[in-house]
Order: sequence, then structure tokens, then C-alpha cells
Amino acid sequence: MATVSARPPRQEAQVNGGAQGRVATPQLEGAPMRTTTLDWGNSAPLALLAFAVTTFMLSMINADAVSIGATPVVFGVALMFGGLAQLIAGLIQLRTGNTFSGVLFSGFGAFWMSFFAIGQWFLKDVPVLQVGHALGLFLYAFGIFVVVMLATSLRTNVVVVLALAILVAVFALLGAGNYGAHTTLIHWGGYTGIAAAACAFYLAMAELCESSYGRAVLPVWPLARS
Repeated sequence: MATVSARPPRQEAQVNGGAQGRVATPQLEGAPMRTTTLDWGNSAPLALLAFAVTTFMLSMINADAVSIGATPVVFGVALMFGGLAQLIAGLIQLRTGNTFSGVLFSGFGAFWMSFFAIGQWFLKDVPVLQVGHALGLFLYAFGIFVVVMLATSLRTNVVVVLALAILVAVFALLGAGNYGAHTTLIHWGGYTGIAAAACAFYLAMAELCESSYGRAVLPVWPLARS
């Protein structure tokens, strides 16, 4: 994968027991993708776009650029695109042997599905005065997940590390904003969320450009040594 890892030397892999060899694309953690008789494609661009679109929509509301009345639409996108599509893409990454990207994408897919479930079904059972605390707890907990992913991303590339660092700030701001009912912090969480979505859009475009043109087009500045 061009966008989220150092690019080790490409390795040839035979497909279907003697068919023409295909090049295995390096993935998030810098390991070459293992080809199988099923010949799985690279699901990372799908996962990145799913994350980017959903994060952008929610962040526009948090930044007060779009009315909060549009939130139900975000729930629908969070369930099907940010949640289900990203979860499937993450599982494909795990199936092809890419642990870092698989955990990252599956984790965020589960985050968005949890966001949908909480907003649609469970939040109404929380006492009104504790809603902010409940949302803050949810965001802080997933913020820890992002910190773990950031700490393990330092052999990927600059754009991935930057995106995860921004996401740490997003979860901290939104968690604190909801927990303490600080509207300004929520707005800043929205602004930083838009920046995180922009990084994900860029990574997805870099992935797709390399797949389409057969070479790196957009720089991502790999960090892993060859």
C-alpha cells in the first residue's frame, strides 16, 4: 500500500497454482500482502473513504457549519458506510495478513456502528443529566484506541501518523466538550475532525492513484527503512 506504509521491495506471488504472477502491494504496516487463490484486492481505499466521508459529515455538524438537525443522516451513513463497509474492508485486510490496517479499519468500523447504536437505541435510556458524561466516556475510550494505533504507526508514513495524531486531538476535544458541556471544545473537535477527514481522503486518493497508474503519484513520505 503506497499511502500508509513504507514501501519494501515488491514481491512476486503466483496465483492459482502457476498462473501469471501478480505483484503483492505493501500494506499499512509495511508487510507485503499475501495473495491467495481468492486473489483479494486492496480494501484500504474503501476503508479510508468510508472513514473520511462519515467523519467529514459529523465534523461539519460539530463545527456548527451544518445544522444539528442533519444528524439522523449522519447516523445512516455511520451505519452503512463508516461502519459496515469499513468493518468489511478491515476484515479483508486481516484476511490478507495486514494486522495494523485490519485492526485500524475494523476498529473504526465498530466505532461508527457503536455510534449509530448509541444514538438510535441506547442514549434515550441514559438520565438526561448524564448524557454528556456517557458520550464523554464513549469518546475517551475510543480515544485510547486511537492513541494505541498512533503509537504503533511510526513505521508507516507521515500522512498516517499525522492523521492519527489529529484524531487523538479530535477525541480529546469532543470527549471533554461532551463531558463538560463545553460547546467551544465541540466546535474545535469539529474543525480538527475535518482535518482528519482531509488526511483520509488524501490517503485514499494516493492508494487509488497507485492502483490505477501502477506507480506512486501522491507522496506520503514513508517512515520505515528499506
